[in-house]
Amino acid sequence: MNSNNSAPPAGAARPGSRLAARLGAGLARLPRTLPTALAAALVLAGCSLAPVYERPAVETPAAFKELDPAAAARWQAATPAEHQHRGQWWKVFADDTLDALEVQALAANQDLQAAAARLTQARALEGSARADRLPQVNASFGPTRQRASPASQGLEHDASVSPQTLWRAQADIAYEVDLFGRVASSVEAATAGTEQQEALFRSVLLALQADVAQAYFEIRALDAEQALYRGTVDLRSEALRLIERRFEAGDIGELDVARARTELASAQSESLGIARRRAIAEHALATLLGKSPAEFSLPPQPLSRVAVAVPPGLPSSLLERRPDIAAAERAMAAANARIGIARAAFFPRLSLTGALGYESAELGDLFDWSSRTFLLGPLAGGILSLPLFDGGRRQAELDRSRAAYEEDVARYRQTVLNAFREVEDNLAALRIIGDQTRAQDEAVSAAERAARLSQLQYREGATSYFEVIDADRSVLQQRRLAVQLDSERARAAVGLIRALGGGWEAPPAALASAQR
Repeated sequence: MNSNNSAPPAGAARPGSRLAARLGAGLARLPRTLPTALAAALVLAGCSLAPVYERPAVETPAAFKELDPAAAARWQAATPAEHQHRGQWWKVFADDTLDALEVQALAANQDLQAAAARLTQARALEGSARADRLPQVNASFGPTRQRASPASQGLEHDASVSPQTLWRAQADIAYEVDLFGRVASSVEAATAGTEQQEALFRSVLLALQADVAQAYFEIRALDAEQALYRGTVDLRSEALRLIERRFEAGDIGELDVARARTELASAQSESLGIARRRAIAEHALATLLGKSPAEFSLPPQPLSRVAVAVPPGLPSSLLERRPDIAAAERAMAAANARIGIARAAFFPRLSLTGALGYESAELGDLFDWSSRTFLLGPLAGGILSLPLFDGGRRQAELDRSRAAYEEDVARYRQTVLNAFREVEDNLAALRIIGDQTRAQDEAVSAAERAARLSQLQYREGATSYFEVIDADRSVLQQRRLAVQLDSERARAAVGLIRALGGGWEAPPAALASAQR
């Protein structure tokens, strides 16, 4: 007989049995080798391809140009604590009504609520990005009904194959090994995005507080103008009555009466115009407080002169204190991380998948020990994937990411320049308004003296009533300019605090709860 057809000697293994033995040995070693492979993969994980992020340098002046030289040394020494929240900076004005309005705006302003919601969304996106660092586990249960083809079973093409129902209860596990830092860059970008939204929330908060303060001071300034015109109307009404009596007595002509009536009507018209502007300003303040105009009313109270010295610190402190600058810087960090995501797309992705559970043709046998089953590897595709050709899509995305980063760099530097300009504008305003107010006070005193002299001369018949009217107009104009300067001083003080990034006190409880 041919030796090839002879039976193998005793003790020798058949080729099929040797293959089965190797497979069994491989499966037996799998639980020991799998952790080693996973450990090696984890060592490679997190190798980020994002460029090393550094905040771009910006030129910072040694001192503010418009700072009053006499106070420069004292103000520069008052360097703020950048690590603290901005706090209730409006309390420097010592106005209880303003304090109450700021609290109402913090609790009910809808723009602030929208900013808080955007911050919550950013935190949720960050949590979603961090979830990609962990395995994803899902459980499933249910039957499948299938009929295999005769060819797949090694049968004749016309063989009869019965349908089969399989019941499955299993847990699926999927995990992407972050070989080239795609997931890490995504988390970094999401974290920077959250920090950007936190800074934008503080920026909206600071803008709201400043808008409320400026709207409040505008209303108080209009109240002061209204009080000024109310007194003017009373004085001109009294003057008209006196002139009418003198006209009736034949001491003066009708021209003086007509002029007096004209000046009275003009003052009444101006008073009504101020009332209209005040109503509009009050409606705007109500909106900032989250109320409809019908729900809000602010009693009249003339503006008092604001004398607040705001220490601006050094120009370099703006880079840390201004929330809009912080937001622009965090936008750069997020854009830098997205470059790493775009770079990682050029490299392979390693995804580990598996399933473990039970499979049985009968529901009653599903959870028998003999029904257990497992699967390592994806149901379709491969564990390691690398796109070979995409028509330049990945390169285009990388170019877009780099250009987006350059755009954010330019926006950051422009934000810094705007911050310096806003501080300089308000410093110049406060300094010049201080000098202008002193000159205006002298103008008011001189106009009032001229008005008294003209009235004396008119009573003595040494001058015409036209001179009295002209002097009276000058007094009204100079007083109104003084009130407007007081209003501009208050708004400039608020504007400087806003330009510097706020005050230096601890945050109120309402702000802390809103940020959570």
